[in-house]
Amino acid sequence: MPTISQDKITLRKGDDFHLHLRDGGAMQSVLPHTARSFARALVMPNLKPPITTVAEAEAYQKRILNALPERSVFCPLMSLYLTEKTTGDEIRRAKQSDSVHAVKLYPAGATTNSESGVRTLEALYPIFETMQEVDLPLLIHGEVVDRDVDIFDREKVFLDVGLLPLTKEFPELRIVLEHITTKNAVEFIEAAHPRVAATVTAHHLLLNRNALFEGGVRPHHFCLPILKRERDRESLVRAVTSQNPKFFAGTDSAPHAQHAKESACGCAGIYTAFGALELYCEVFDEAHALGALEAFTSEFGARFYGLPLNEEKISLVKKENPIPISYRMGDDFVVPLRAGGNLKWRLEERD
Repeated sequence: MPTISQDKITLRKGDDFHLHLRDGGAMQSVLPHTARSFARALVMPNLKPPITTVAEAEAYQKRILNALPERSVFCPLMSLYLTEKTTGDEIRRAKQSDSVHAVKLYPAGATTNSESGVRTLEALYPIFETMQEVDLPLLIHGEVVDRDVDIFDREKVFLDVGLLPLTKEFPELRIVLEHITTKNAVEFIEAAHPRVAATVTAHHLLLNRNALFEGGVRPHHFCLPILKRERDRESLVRAVTSQNPKFFAGTDSAPHAQHAKESACGCAGIYTAFGALELYCEVFDEAHALGALEAFTSEFGARFYGLPLNEEKISLVKKENPIPISYRMGDDFVVPLRAGGNLKWRLEERD
């Protein structure tokens, strides 16, 4: 149980079960932000080219470990990028690997670097059968990419035409619906069988779609799935503070170079790794549910993935914490959420 006073909370160090680190110099720049506040993170495989094999995942993991700050004990958990060429043998190798903990399904064209993604779920049913057999979790970016479907409805439609048939066909397959954004998704997860869960980001808990247009177009509030209505945000907050083990932390922190966001066709993604835990803490504090934060960040996800709980404790104090207008990211800069503003909580640093 966390220890809570008026202006301080001490809790078990948590895990981020949805993180983008990129590679090379960009990864070296952003990695310390996550490593300071989370013990583990499930690293997404949508590099260019994508991480589709165990060998590639293990090599990527080594690059991450080599880039860690001195004395850091952070552990990257790896995932594979699911394509229509993925084989059952590769799934079995992934299950036997100490590095790979899940397989990620991107609908082709749904988000950043998803060009190699899946076009029809039915074509991959033999792979899902193998994943169910060996008990390897399937992570899903849950949106349809049909141009006839309004962008604000793409998650809702996917629940009906994609996820519902999948859960019925493979009732023992562990599935995580990533970065959910709607009241519909919350209700679907709550009603689904126990092996279906969801991650929730800090930015979807803090922002609704009005944030995209405050005083003009806000490119640094553009993400996919896109921000939704206030009633959806409120439903997400209710879900994560309810202590339902089906909902756990996954930041989907997505660093993009400033010039790639502030362009005629800006990239989708919000960078929150610099203060993700503090942002989650703000959400739970404002919902009068600080006592539920530890379960959301540090217990439910680990148990879903069959991982031991972290032993280390960390503390946050309720104190304004200024946010820079940008952070270095390799040879570029990344603009964080609330750039130039403040976090309301501060991670207490240890000597």
